[in-house]
Amino acid sequence: MNQYKLFFLLFAVMSFSFMACDDDDVVIEDGEELITTVTVTLTPQAGGSAVVLNFSDIDGDGGMDPVIDGGTLAANTTYNAAIVLLNESETPAENITEEIEEEDEEHQFFFATTGGLDLTVAYADADADGNPIGLATTVTTGAASTGEFTVILRHEPMKDAQGVKD
Repeated sequence: MNQYKLFFLLFAVMSFSFMACDDDDVVIEDGEELITTVTVTLTPQAGGSAVVLNFSDIDGDGGMDPVIDGGTLAANTTYNAAIVLLNESETPAENITEEIEEEDEEHQFFFATTGGLDLTVAYADADADGNPIGLATTVTTGAASTGEFTVILRHEPMKDAQGVKD
């Protein structure tokens, strides 16, 4: 059986800056949200076992190296994918996914492949304006190949810019 090798490289890039201004132009900024764990669960549409991809950096940027666990996807298969983001530096862990869902118009995931990886991603969710979010996607594999799959989260992307929806 052909296997679709996936070496998983996951970067979560997220920047939160919330500003409020009054008549005196006072600016209040909250710090960035810490994302320590990103899990992408890929469930084959035709049935079978899910493949779980995981990026974990519990101490945040710097310090210990992140742990990246990949998986093997089957060739020529379509998967339903779901992303979960956590801040596990807190007890109990904070579910950042819920914040992304609540502020969906301000967030979008982007997906990239390198190294000849034969994989495509289609958005399966949208915000109130009909723009993609990326917490839910459809991932389709082609012929057996290897490479890297990168997931990037952007805060306040220009969702109406040309090509962003794709």
